[in-house]
Amino acid sequence: MTDDRKTVLLTGASRGIGRACAIRFAKAGYRVGIGYTGNKEKAEETKKAVLDYIDPDDVILLQGDVSDDESAKRIMDEFLSKFSRIDCLINSAGITKDNLIAMMKPEDFDRVISVNLRGTFLMCQAAFRPMMKQRRGHVVNISSIVGLHGNAGQTNYSASKAGVIGLTMSLAKEGAGRNILYNAVAPGFVDTDMTSVLPEKTKSEINNSIPLRRPASPDEIAEAVYFLGAESNTYITGQTITVDGGMSL
Repeated sequence: MTDDRKTVLLTGASRGIGRACAIRFAKAGYRVGIGYTGNKEKAEETKKAVLDYIDPDDVILLQGDVSDDESAKRIMDEFLSKFSRIDCLINSAGITKDNLIAMMKPEDFDRVISVNLRGTFLMCQAAFRPMMKQRRGHVVNISSIVGLHGNAGQTNYSASKAGVIGLTMSLAKEGAGRNILYNAVAPGFVDTDMTSVLPEKTKSEINNSIPLRRPASPDEIAEAVYFLGAESNTYITGQTITVDGGMSL
C-alpha cells in the first residue's frame, strides 16, 4: 500500500533553524529527511527530537556536502529511495566566514558562496525532476535580511543570500507551470549557535536596533517556513518573507 503522508527534506538540519524546521514539520506528521554535513552527533539530536512526533521509520539521516554536485544528487537519491516522493525541500544549510573586504581571503568568499548559494541551487536542481513528475512541490530557501540590506564585514554572506533570493524568484517562474512553489524566508537576528559566538556588547547593540528588542528563536523562523512549505500554501510563490522583529523597518 502506498504511503501518502507528506515528506520533507531539510539541509542544515543538525542545528538552529534547520532543526527547528524539522521538528515543526514532524509535528504536522511529515516524514523527515535530516540533512547534515559532518556532525552526526548533532544530527542524531535532531532525530531524537522529531521522534517525539513521528515513528523511527519516518525519519532518515542524510550526510553530505550540498555544495558538491554528486553529494547533492546522492542525498536526494537516498531520500527518494526511503520515501519514494518529495513534497517539500527546505534549504537551510549555510556557513559564515566574516571579515572586512580588505582582509577577506578569496577562498573564504568562494566557500561561503559555494555552500550557501551553489548548495541551494544543487538541491533545488536535484528536487526539480521528482517534483515535476509529481506535478507538485514546495521549496523554501533560507536567505537573510543581509541579503536584502547588506552588512559590513559580510560581503560574502550577503552576496550568497541575495543570490538565494534571485534564485528563488527565477525558479518560481520555472516551476509554476508544474505547480512547484518556491519561496524564501529572510530571518533577522536569530538566537542560534552561529550567533552565540558574538560578543555580548554586539548582541546588545543588535537587540537595541530591533523594535521588538530581542532576537528571534529558531522556532519563530520555523513557523514562517512551515507556512510557506506546507500543503495549505497553494498560491504564494516567488516571495521572500522577512522575519526580523521589525529590524529592517
